Amino acid sequence: MYRSGHYGVALLAYAPVLYVLGSLGRVGAAAAGLAVVLALTPLPDADHDLPLISHRGVTHTLLFAGVVGAVVGVGVWAVTGPAGLAIAPEQAVELSLGAAGAAAFAILAHLLADALTPAGVAALWPVSSERYSLGVTRADSTVWNVGLFALGVFATAAAVALATPLG
Repeated sequence: MYRSGHYGVALLAYAPVLYVLGSLGRVGAAAAGLAVVLALTPLPDADHDLPLISHRGVTHTLLFAGVVGAVVGVGVWAVTGPAGLAIAPEQAVELSLGAAGAAAFAILAHLLADALTPAGVAALWPVSSERYSLGVTRADSTVWNVGLFALGVFATAAAVALATPLG
């Protein structure tokens, strides 16, 4: 998938989360989660620029999603925890776990988008090198990339509209 397709799948996947958080009045958490997801969704494709790392290798695995989530969670904890900002400990835990979850979600959305292509992803590496693919479209399909982006934008707008109380 190209960048627009990755963003589209991420938006489409995050729309239900956005709706639930918005419906619960957690608008700040919903927006922050969306920002993290959009910021980190392209991260696995950084492997294009890294020597000795093959494309759709280690950066396209569940392990990588867990590592990114853990690194982001620990980073947020370092800023908000007892040695960081002066906020309540339960808020620091909530922020850290929320950021970790959103970061891992972003990577998982990227894997889902790439699993739509014939090349697929070896999501279970290092346990298994089997590649998982739905084989729905080629990564370079303009129709699918733009279509997924449009669908993701629509789903996000619908989630926001439906979660916002009228009046």
